[in-house]
Amino acid sequence: MSTLHRAPLKIGIGGLGAIGLALARRLDEGIEDLLLTAVSARDKDAARLRLSGFRQRVPVVTLSELAKDCDVVVECAPAAVFSQVAEPVVRLGKVLIPVSVGGLLANWYLVEMAKATGARINVPSGAVLGLDAVRAAALGEITRVTIVTRKPPVGLAGAPHIEKYQIDLNSVEQPLKVFEGSARDGVAAFPANVNVAAALGLAGIGPDQTWLEVWADPAVSRNTHSITVESDSARFELKIENVPTDENPRTGKIVVLSTLAALKRLVDPLTVGT
Repeated sequence: MSTLHRAPLKIGIGGLGAIGLALARRLDEGIEDLLLTAVSARDKDAARLRLSGFRQRVPVVTLSELAKDCDVVVECAPAAVFSQVAEPVVRLGKVLIPVSVGGLLANWYLVEMAKATGARINVPSGAVLGLDAVRAAALGEITRVTIVTRKPPVGLAGAPHIEKYQIDLNSVEQPLKVFEGSARDGVAAFPANVNVAAALGLAGIGPDQTWLEVWADPAVSRNTHSITVESDSARFELKIENVPTDENPRTGKIVVLSTLAALKRLVDPLTVGT
């Protein structure tokens, strides 16, 4: 009996920061049916240097060129260039996996474009858990979704909200609530910190109805997210404590693994979870 052989999915990575580089390394080590085909970065020379120790030669291309030779593109870029990575993927009818989910909220026209081109936008769970249960509950009636994010103060440094209100994170000695509002407003205030809230909003009752609190908490060493969902099918509470990456305290190590799992889901013969 012959075994059907299919060509591996060609993967592109848009951005070689902490998440993009770690994901590239895992793909370079070898994942069945997934082939790292190209990457893009603002500084091409620095990117080539970072890739110099890889087993395979990986071309470094511009953001707009990335989608051309790839089946799937993982967006790991700064929010300011989200559309430069994402739009060519959607326009060409390919698969986009956006890590910066807040960027998707700000470029919602891409969802409408995907309907016309046949593209797919697959949002990974990232640093949050339970999106399968939230998606299921949303097929019934959800009445309330809240998420409370606690991070070490250093993990919130540089956020637009912190800069705007001149919050001195170095003087925080007790847990300090620095934001309360909708997930949509929270993503604008903390674009590099609370993509989890955007993903939760998209899975459930929307980013405008999903309520978010952000705390600078010197007592925690991990990025912590606590979620409560009230619905007609279930009430559930979820909590996750993510270990920050060494390169970027704003990002949890599980984000890379979650993105890799989203890629494997495209090719695995068996998938588990909604």
